[in-house]
Amino acid sequence: MNLLEDPFASVEHVVIWVLVGFSILSWGLALIKGVQFARLKHRDRRFLKAFWAAPNLDSAARLLSQQQGTGAAAHLAQAGFAAIQTQEGPQDLAHAINHQDRLERALRQQIQRERRSLESGLAVLASIGSTSPFIGLFGTVWGIMEALNGISAAGSASLETVAGPIGMALVATGVGIAVAVPAVLIYNYFLRRLKLAAADLDDFAHDFYSLAQKTAFKLIPYPKNAINPSAHPVKEAS
Repeated sequence: MNLLEDPFASVEHVVIWVLVGFSILSWGLALIKGVQFARLKHRDRRFLKAFWAAPNLDSAARLLSQQQGTGAAAHLAQAGFAAIQTQEGPQDLAHAINHQDRLERALRQQIQRERRSLESGLAVLASIGSTSPFIGLFGTVWGIMEALNGISAAGSASLETVAGPIGMALVATGVGIAVAVPAVLIYNYFLRRLKLAAADLDDFAHDFYSLAQKTAFKLIPYPKNAINPSAHPVKEAS
């Protein structure tokens, strides 16, 4: 029976169409993740170039506030600057924590948030890669059971009677493997890119921490209507 003539004629046909849907989902996620990582790389490269060109950490903070960076590295820098900024007036419990400890925690938490954002969709790819062969095998087993029942009812075990139904049933396993292999390869590829991106963020966090250490883990916020962006702030009296 042609699969296109009656796509839901039997369980193995339904299984095949489910696997086709999994395949479309896998390639769709591959396209989305590819665009996401490409944008991340471009934005981080542009931000880090501007960040390291700044004369000091205070100037980098003002540059970040003006550019409104949207990359992972920019978000990490924003979290770091927010952690070491000194607050005027009464402080809440969150700002009563030591600046050094608050910076470490802020950088670590922001890296985890960026990792969760980059990990989105990878669990689906891993699930498709691991379950597709078993789903295809289920369709094959069910198809063989139906074929054997049909042969028993017909009372004939000729090659023509056996080959057609069992051959169609085996297609489900082949489709399952064909869906699983690309999903696993796509998952491994983006998992490696995730690890590389996380390593780059860790390196930048260590560099940011070293720069903040030179300012005693404190940063005096600039007024919003400041005229000269490159002016150095007056250091807070110890």
